[in-house]
This record gives sequence, structure tokens and C-alpha cells, in this order.
Amino acid sequence: MLLTVSKRLEFSASRRLFVSRWSESENIAAFGEESRAKHGTGRNYVVYFVFSGRVDPVTGMLINISEIKRRAGQVVDERFDHKFLNEDNPAFRPAAAGPPTAENIAGQLFADVAPLFSDVDAKLVAVHLIETPDRSATFYADDVCEANYWFGFSAARQTMSPRLTAAENARLFGEGSATHGHNYRARLTFRKQKADGPIVQQREVDLCLKSLHDEFDHRYLNESPSLKDRPMTTESLSIYIRERVAATLPIHRVRLHEREDFFAEAWPEKNIYLGMQMRFSSAHRLHVPSFSDRKNAELFGKCDNPLGHGHLYLAEPTISGNYDERTGTLYDFIAFQSALRDSVEPWQDRHLDLETEDFRAISSTGENIVRALWSKIDSRVNQQLVRLRLWETNNNRFTLRRT
Repeated sequence: MLLTVSKRLEFSASRRLFVSRWSESENIAAFGEESRAKHGTGRNYVVYFVFSGRVDPVTGMLINISEIKRRAGQVVDERFDHKFLNEDNPAFRPAAAGPPTAENIAGQLFADVAPLFSDVDAKLVAVHLIETPDRSATFYADDVCEANYWFGFSAARQTMSPRLTAAENARLFGEGSATHGHNYRARLTFRKQKADGPIVQQREVDLCLKSLHDEFDHRYLNESPSLKDRPMTTESLSIYIRERVAATLPIHRVRLHEREDFFAEAWPEKNIYLGMQMRFSSAHRLHVPSFSDRKNAELFGKCDNPLGHGHLYLAEPTISGNYDERTGTLYDFIAFQSALRDSVEPWQDRHLDLETEDFRAISSTGENIVRALWSKIDSRVNQQLVRLRLWETNNNRFTLRRT
């Protein structure tokens, strides 16, 4: 099992995506029309610093999140926030490696921050940068970089499979077999080893997204010539989108949200994943009985309030398994939803340390909560859980993965 802790920070900056040795048409093809912005254009960036390591059995922490904020925050403040990155940050000056694309910024943040944690066991393993709601990038410790592009469309459908009888469809999909609609959001992810140029050309991505939008938006998907012989499920539609993009671009994977709290992902070789989100409210206190009051205060700060404090947690389990091409399903939606609800229900509106048995002997840190929740969900989904994310706040995320 691999556990990671993510800290979210924000900064604002301006930048121009432009390579001086390229022609104007080459720059526009690579970066889009905004490459014409000679004095830069702005973004409000969100960055996640992702750490992995061993959880201290006494404190229950993999790393002190406040320390991530302090050390990484200083780099963000001094080198990125309120800067014209092309000139104010030496890494992006014309003679440097490349313009401040989302991928290059994520890579530079990794290079700047990773050495600051050489004195701790936890190591920086990834930096995820959100540039806009439709554009993000991730840089990993092994120099792999990912570029993400989102697009949306509204469409109607009947959840069903033409390979099943009417009775089988009604039994399997219930109310979903009636005509209904969704505001879909899809993410296309492209990946490669770190390179000087863009992972994909903006012009090619724009053409691809327009083609997909024209095909799906305000359509009845079951009657689409390309889809009518396929099961009409979120899983099947994500596979189709990936196949469509792969015909022209080197796509790695596609995530498709039919609603904010439910998605399917299509990876290479038709590896399919389903994810679901659910919130629960709980109180807790971060405190180690064997430590002095002073040491607890230094370690946990406000979180050591003797009367406790609380969070509106967000849990996101992702499952995988055998995709059934006849039904177009990986796992029953209602069963998945029930498994998640039954897992978090005992913690709903409870003080985790005082009113549950899960944290009698261990501290209720995010690291320990996500590990305790894993076994509850995994046992209810036939051990098909592959990833579990837990947001304590918008800024603090804990993730457990099956390796």
C-alpha cells in the first residue's frame, strides 16, 4: 500500500507561452492564441505538493502538513506569486529550458521544493498544478509529466445495453434505463517523459475537443451512429472517448464524470475504474497522551484543542476489476454507493476519538483515518478498491493506493 499526503497552495502570476526561435504560426499551433500576449496574461494557480513515506506510529503522521506549507509556501511566495514568470523567475527566461507552461511550472516547483525536505523521511513524489478549470498538469519524481485537458457537454441517454433483453436492462439499470440527461465533464490525460516542448500541440487538442463536443453536446447518445451498438453506460462512454482521441492523439487515459461525485476512467488495454465521492461530518482531536502539553501544542497546534474540532470530510474510493463488455459495467452503481454510505455512516456526526472504536489506540490523523476507512470499504466491494482519497479540508488530502 502506498500512502501520500497532499498540501494545496495558491498563487497568482502572469506568463507568456512563446518560444523566440519559433515562428508566430508555430507558437500559435503549440500554445494557442494567447501566445500573442506580448506582455503576458494571468492565471490564478492551485498547486498540490504530494509527499509519500512512512507513518510515524506514535504521532500518526507521515509528515507535518504545516511544515509543507511553511517550506513550500516560501518558494511559492518568493519565486512564483505575483510574478511575470518569463522575466521574474530565472527558470523561464528565454535562455532557460522552456516557457512557463503548466507542465514546466509543475516541474520547476518540484525541482525547487524537493531539496527542502532532505532532512525528513517523507519525500516529494509529485506536484499537481491547476492552471484553469480546464487545464492542469502533474510532474512526478521519475520525470514523467502529464498534461490534462477538460471539456464539458450536455446530453441525454438511457442507461442500457443493446446486448441485453429489455427485462435484463430493467433489472440491471432500474430507473437509469429511462431517458434522462447529464452535464458531463471529461478529462483527457496525455503523458510522456519530461521534454522541452509541449506534450501535445494546443491546436490539435482544440480540434479534438471541438470534434468531441460537436458529436456529443445536446444529443441523444443512444441514437448516435457511433454509439448505438455499444452499452450506454459511463464506463462504455469513457472507453469510446478514449478510442476516439487515440485515433489522432497519443492519449493515455480519460476520466468521465456523469455527475460531480461519480466518474469512470478508461486506461490503456481497456483497464476501467469507477470512482465515487461522499461526505461525512466528524469531530476529533489530534493528541498523543505520552507527549507533554507543550510538545502536543508544537506538533498539532490548534488541532490539539482539548474540546476537539471537526471537519466535513470528503471520501473518494476508486475501484477496478473485470469490465463486462456485454452489460458495459464494472460494478453496480447502487451497490457501490451503498458500500460507501455503510462505511462512513458509523462516523457520521460522531467524535472519532470518543465515540468510535477505530481510534481508541491510535491518533485520528488523516493518515490513520484513510487507512481505517480503506478496510471498511474494501471489504464491502469484493476487495476491488485500488485508491482511496480523503479530503480533510480543501487544502489537505490523504491518499492510499493499492500497489
